[in-house]
Amino acid sequence: MSTAGQGQNPLFPRILGHEAGGVVESVGEGVTDVQPGDHVLPIFTGECKECPHCLSEASNMCDLLRINTERGGMLHDGQTRFSKDGKPIYHFLGTSTFSEYTVVHVGQMAKINPEAPLDKVCVLSCGMSTGFGATVNVAKPKKGGSVAVFGLGAVGLAAVEGARVCEASRIIGIDINPNRFEEAKKFGCTEFVNPKDHKKPVQEVGFLENSIPYTLLNFERVIAEMTGGGVDCSIECTGSTQAMISAFECVHDGWGVAVLVGVPSRDDSFKTHPIHFLNERTLRGTFFGNYKPRSDIPGVVEKYMKKELELDKFITHSIPFFDINKAFEYMLRGEGLRCMIRMDA
Repeated sequence: MSTAGQGQNPLFPRILGHEAGGVVESVGEGVTDVQPGDHVLPIFTGECKECPHCLSEASNMCDLLRINTERGGMLHDGQTRFSKDGKPIYHFLGTSTFSEYTVVHVGQMAKINPEAPLDKVCVLSCGMSTGFGATVNVAKPKKGGSVAVFGLGAVGLAAVEGARVCEASRIIGIDINPNRFEEAKKFGCTEFVNPKDHKKPVQEVGFLENSIPYTLLNFERVIAEMTGGGVDCSIECTGSTQAMISAFECVHDGWGVAVLVGVPSRDDSFKTHPIHFLNERTLRGTFFGNYKPRSDIPGVVEKYMKKELELDKFITHSIPFFDINKAFEYMLRGEGLRCMIRMDA
């Protein structure tokens, strides 16, 4: 049994899938923002454009359409639009994209340039936007700065892509799988660290200006020594609480910013000494790269169309829908980044 869904309340049967691109086939009563023929990206979160979060420039966490893993029906009536033999099949994240047809709330659809290739820009509907936005919208490294990215899966490499676009001079990739290092060079990583090589605690007491003792770990010291005191920004993309601690404690005092992207297990917590905050390090979280789906994602698609953002290199496999289980096998074995599932074959 897989532990990938640990901490979740299962609801079955349901149609999974949440990264996709498609064409509007028809619209319901009162829908005016999109029309049949529009090219769209369904998004696992939404933007109602009316709640306090949507009206705030600082937030993208819509009160109405925020991610809900347990909701299995449409928002306004709670009923599912899928069934088989008269029995309901439930929705997933409001998108259910592992299907030739699906039904999505208009607030969870980003209308995009019809010239954009759907088999490329579909990756912007979740992972790529999450990682890329964590860097460019939240960490905001300066040109010539240093960035550490924890976890070199697809989301982490999207964060690396963001650091490259921001013209960071040093992009340090951190992963316990060294097989990922060579591939990560193509995305902009300039150097690498494997935490397994530095995992033993060093029970060495350091003394800060107020004489509070603290324990240093080899790993944080490695980053500090590599960068002259710590990186300017770090992006954590693993969901590991130890990686979160390391990402925060490895940024430079005075100005360092650590951004948490990975989703931990429900009961996880982590501990760090308050002195790290008093020494003017900043810890931030982000959701979907701080992008508002309907307002911002069309502009990210345009970055791709203008060749300011590379997406093709994230798509490492392409298979027809009837071979979808192969995509799960690739994912579980850690092979490739994104597998494109084609509905036309």
